Parts: sequence; C-alpha cells; structure tokens
Amino acid sequence: MDDLDVILIGSGVMSANLGALLKKLDPKMSIELYEVTEELSHESSNGWNNAGTGHAGICEVAYTPDRGTDGKVKVGKAIEIFEEFEQTKQFWAYAVRTGMIDKPSEFINQVPHISFVYGQEQVDFLRSRYQEMRKHPFFQKMEYSEDPGQIQKWAPLLIEGREEGPVAATFMEAGTDVNFGEVSRKLVNWLGTQEKCSFHLQTRVTDLNRTGDGWEVTIRNLADGRTSLKRAKFVFIGAGGGTLPLLQKAGVKEIRGYGGFPIGGQWLICEEPEIVNKHNAKVYGLSPGAAPTMAVPHLDSRMLGGKKALLFGPYAAWTTKFLHRGGSFFDLPGSIKFHNLLTLLKVGISNLPLVGYLIQQGLQSMNTRLKELQNFYPDAQGKDWKLIDAGIRVQAIKKEDGDAGIVHFGTEVVTSEDRSVSALLGASPGASVCVNIVLEVARKCFGEMFAKDEVNQKLMSMIPTYGKSFQELSKPDAIKEFQMWSEDAESTLGLGKKPYN
Repeated sequence: MDDLDVILIGSGVMSANLGALLKKLDPKMSIELYEVTEELSHESSNGWNNAGTGHAGICEVAYTPDRGTDGKVKVGKAIEIFEEFEQTKQFWAYAVRTGMIDKPSEFINQVPHISFVYGQEQVDFLRSRYQEMRKHPFFQKMEYSEDPGQIQKWAPLLIEGREEGPVAATFMEAGTDVNFGEVSRKLVNWLGTQEKCSFHLQTRVTDLNRTGDGWEVTIRNLADGRTSLKRAKFVFIGAGGGTLPLLQKAGVKEIRGYGGFPIGGQWLICEEPEIVNKHNAKVYGLSPGAAPTMAVPHLDSRMLGGKKALLFGPYAAWTTKFLHRGGSFFDLPGSIKFHNLLTLLKVGISNLPLVGYLIQQGLQSMNTRLKELQNFYPDAQGKDWKLIDAGIRVQAIKKEDGDAGIVHFGTEVVTSEDRSVSALLGASPGASVCVNIVLEVARKCFGEMFAKDEVNQKLMSMIPTYGKSFQELSKPDAIKEFQMWSEDAESTLGLGKKPYN
C-alpha cells in the first residue's frame, strides 16, 4: 500500500489549483489525483458546463442584491470578489511566467462585462449600484448609461428591435471569459510530470476510512475493475456533485445535517457568424423571482475550443443526478440519511417558490425559452439557436436558524476538526475565486508549513496580494501598488486594456 502526503479527488479547478500550489510550496510533497471520468476536468469545470465568467463582481447584480435603509445598494460583496479574482489571475500569471502552463489565450481572454436592465424599477436599482461601485478604486473605469444609443455601441444585440422604454447598462472593458476546464487540465498535466506526483483517469474513490494519522482510500479502476488501497495524511474532495456522498462515506461529523440539492442546467447556443460577431460582451441581468443565482440570465460571448459562440441562459432543470457524466439517477435518494432527512424534507416546504421554478423550467418549450432570450436580444429567432446541456450543480443544504432547511447558493468549504480532510460544496463564484479558497484550505490544513517564513515569502512572490484584505488594498497608498500587480498579471496573461486610469 502506497503512503502519500496528499490525495486529490476530482480533477476540476479546485483540485488542480490546490495540487499545483502545494507542490510549488513544498517540492518534496507526494500527491496523487483520481478522476472518475475518462478525461480531465469534464464535469463542473468543463467549459460548456459553466458560464465561463471570470467573476469579479463587475456585472453580476446577484452579488449586490440588497439596499440599506438609505436606499443605497450594498456593494461590499462585489468588492471582495473582485480582489479574490485578482489573486486567481496572479497565481495563473505566475504559473505562465515559470513555465508550469502555457498559451494563456487558450483559457482566459478579455471580454467586456455589462449589467443590463429594463423597466424603471430595475433602472433605478442599477443606477444606485453604479453610484456606490464607482466610489471604490477597483471600479473607477466602470461606465453607466440609460441612453439606448450608447448601450447599442457597447452591445448592439441588446437594442436592435427593442421597443421604447427605460433601459440602463454598466460597462467595464476589463472583464474576462475563462475556460476553467482548460486551465485545470494544464495545471493537472504539469502536476503529473513532477516527482512523486501522478494523476489517474477512470478511477473511482469508493470508500474513505480513518487511520491513525490520516486516511485509507479505496480506489476502483473502472477500466479493469481492480481495487487498490492508498494511504494519505490529507485528502481533498473536489469532486463536484460527488463530494457530498464521499464525505458521508468518510463519516466526517461536520457534514451531519447537510444535504445536496441537484440543479441541472441548459444553454441556448448560437454559432451563426453574422450574429456571433455582433456581440462581444458578457451581459448579466437580474434574477427572475425564485431563480437560484446560477440561473441569473446572461448573454455571453464565449471562446471554446478556439471557436467563438454566443450562449444564453442558463435554464435550470430538475434532476436527481449529482454528476453530468459519472452520475446516477439514484444519487439524490442515496444521499438521504437519518441525520439530513428532516432538513431535506423541509427544503420542499421552505423553498416552494424554488421547487415551482425548477418544475416550470423543466417544462418550458423552445418558444418560451426564446421569449426569455428576446428580453435581452429582441430580434432573436429560434432557427439560429439550439438547446444544449450545461452540467449539474449540487447546492448545499444545511440546518440553520433552528431546523429550517436552507438552500445555499454560494461556495461552502467543509473541513474536519483534525484538518485531515477538506471538501468543496457549492457553486458560483467558486471557480473564479479558487485560488483564494485553496489558500484558505492550505493555511488551515498545513499550518506547520505556513508557519515558515520562506513559505510565506514564496507565496508573496506567487500572489503579491496574499495576506492583504481588500480593505487594506483599497487605501490610497496601496491602490497604486495593487494597480501595478494587476497590470503585471494581465500583461502576462495576454489580457488587453488596463482596468485602471
């Protein structure tokens, strides 16, 4: 039986970045990664299974939903996400500079980010949001307009054929389109070339059992059916929808009361050059009523497989599978345990609008989906669009506020008390802020390593904003330094124009 320092389960963006980071900080570390599918990063991180937005709080109105008693929109969350995405870009830039990965245009490209609304109530909200965001140095380049002519210059499809009425948009040129699957594959492939490291496809982790100083992990080779055992001091579970069942198998007490709520997704896609070439932006709107944040509508320019396309959605759908490729319709029933049964039952009662929304979405006709698209692109015609699957997200459900079942649409990290196992649950904006998340996991679970000065010095060379809060970085004497770091990362990644004056 092999003894390892780290086992990574799943080859998505979290496992890839955590493995690369740990190996760079400690080159002697032994790491193995196990992926259930026949290809790397083909579940949640796959380019077609997520929005591909470099979430920086710029256009995503779902991160600024609340107004204070003074009527002003609260923008603290957007500011936080902006700084965390900067950490991600800095680490990826470091990986490019040091030869860990190459060809950044294959995984990240500059695409303007736009928030677009219609109707007077929405316009009033967006104006307040813009006024508050513009006060922060991170968003000084943001523009705002209620003029249809100006909005048409930014994104022609939004205005062409639109009836008169109140509209508004914010525009920031320095947004990004990210293929999280591609950057994950590059990092995992690099990790696989390092001493005492490897990755394995078509291998399913079937069981985890505690040992005196870590975990015994049971692995089944799906190609030949053979089973083997591995021992590791630390296990990270970044298996998307497969994470919750594995935590349950491991008997991690911190997961008691948790459940999983799978939500499928679909896109409308257009590949007609005449239409695709008219639109060069990621355009986000407001969430419709009970819709989860992952279902906030957006009209996106995407670059996938070297080809430009236009995507609209996502449309939510009911499913009982936890994984798109490696899942089973029995995943949801199999996740129901005595400790989470009450929580799961109360989800249906406490979230009736959400349940109704998912049922309604699943029963939608193509014409109904087209009408939603036409709120963004009035001249859209059904013949130019087709429906494709957009992966599955398992949203965390946990016991809060007494015994109510609460669906959590953010990113949830669960770590055992002894810090020998950590796991990711949840969705957006997890992929975009993955480096911030894995840094926190590493600091919590490898405390001895992070107590060394040389490790922290190395980290600051990788991620210059490491250890600095966005409040610190926002101070007048710090913003110029932040600007320098940001511009350096963007230059290395081949991103176009600068986000600051």
